Amino acid sequence: MLDTANTAPDIKGIYINGKWEQTARLFDDTNPNDGSLWAKIPDATGADTRRAIEAAKAAFPAWSGLKFQERADLMLKIAEVIERRAGDYIPAAQFEGGGWFGKGVYETKVMPEMLKAAAAACYSPIGEVLPSLHGKVSTAVRSPMGVIAIISPWNMPGILATRPFSVPMAMGNTIVLKPSEETPYLGGLFFAEIMEEAGVPPGVFNVITCSRDNVAEVGDELVDNPTVKGVAFTGSAAVGRRIAAKCGAHLKKACIELGGKDSLIVLEDANMERATSSASFGAFMHQGQICMSVEKVLVQEKVYDEFLKGFVARAAKLKTGNTADKANVIGPLINDRQAANVKSQLDDAVAKGAKIAIGGGVNGRFVEPTIVTNVTTNMDIWRDETFGPVAVVVPFRTDAEAVAMNNDTEYGLSAGIISEDEHRAMDIAKYLETGMCHVNCSSINDEAHAPFGGTKASGLGRYGGRWSQESFSETRWITLDRGQKPYPPVF
Repeated sequence: MLDTANTAPDIKGIYINGKWEQTARLFDDTNPNDGSLWAKIPDATGADTRRAIEAAKAAFPAWSGLKFQERADLMLKIAEVIERRAGDYIPAAQFEGGGWFGKGVYETKVMPEMLKAAAAACYSPIGEVLPSLHGKVSTAVRSPMGVIAIISPWNMPGILATRPFSVPMAMGNTIVLKPSEETPYLGGLFFAEIMEEAGVPPGVFNVITCSRDNVAEVGDELVDNPTVKGVAFTGSAAVGRRIAAKCGAHLKKACIELGGKDSLIVLEDANMERATSSASFGAFMHQGQICMSVEKVLVQEKVYDEFLKGFVARAAKLKTGNTADKANVIGPLINDRQAANVKSQLDDAVAKGAKIAIGGGVNGRFVEPTIVTNVTTNMDIWRDETFGPVAVVVPFRTDAEAVAMNNDTEYGLSAGIISEDEHRAMDIAKYLETGMCHVNCSSINDEAHAPFGGTKASGLGRYGGRWSQESFSETRWITLDRGQKPYPPVF
């Protein structure tokens, strides 16, 4: 069914201190399906960003001073508004983000769950009572930090903005959000509309959008400004390394979630239906443009042929094309640069002897679901993150070999293992250099209350539940003495 609702919402401006503001310049926000203009977006500057930070600073005392249940109530109200506004988000996900209709639906289900979990976090313990040498009441208490800067990506813009702001905001921090220039509405201005409708106090949540031309200036302000006490970044490893280095120089807290080169390990006793469906979903959901996407499928050699046949059959059923047609599960890559990167990896692999089991076609930004075999470790596609609808399938002999192949990457985000032998799978999971691993499931998993994050070049810190609380709070030691601690007599 063709959806013709390729119309952008009314873009009101950037959102600072509860008010919409116009900027001197606008930039083009295009539909990745066909390159057509979708919206004109405010192009903020470093000065605009400083004003947003100051607004968040001014709002912090009152917001952090609210009763915890009042903040929880507001988080639930935000969740309700998002649920009601799903009909606005989904077409934007199709036309600003180039996503399949079902992907937009999925995000509108996950975002409210994250906010409900954040509301629940308001009722969780904020510290502990410690023993004391002199009978003091000795406490370790977590307190909100102040202004948190969030720099969110384009691939899952709703989820990947909600995840970093939800729990920190519920704890009493205030927020300045800068979405990607590729999805400034989905990842930013949509949330400004939501906060306004939900009645969030002015200054608690601010949104700055900017073009690629201004992103360095705005990003530097968000990271370097001393008023900002913590930074949450999701995006590329190259940019993440720079942000982490700058935060380190400032002795500033950072939670950095970056890319992955994630594996699905299929053992010889695997349920093939589960294995091939996990591989198909993991590799091709949102054109493989997910940090947890399955990019390497490692298959025990005894079932390699059976698995490959089933995996190819699943890929053959996926339709590629403009996401205005809800039947097109595989939409465009976000921009020409990303499409060129995928094509370059495929060309390099084929030139070095790889075989294309299915797909391989690149038509502009549209890349067919592609399965690559006969892959060797000297190919770019083995080493570098692809971020497209492409998976390599490689046989292994022993469990130790599978572990080594999984770990043969600078990344360490997520993994999946498919096996009927749960004990064996859990043993393998212990040796994988990843922040997350899922037995009998795809590498793509996310639950609002669970620790989310990676190791090695996949990032620092964790999001989710109490792990977000740890990432975006200060631990303070506060004691109450009742006159029992003696001082030296000389004093």
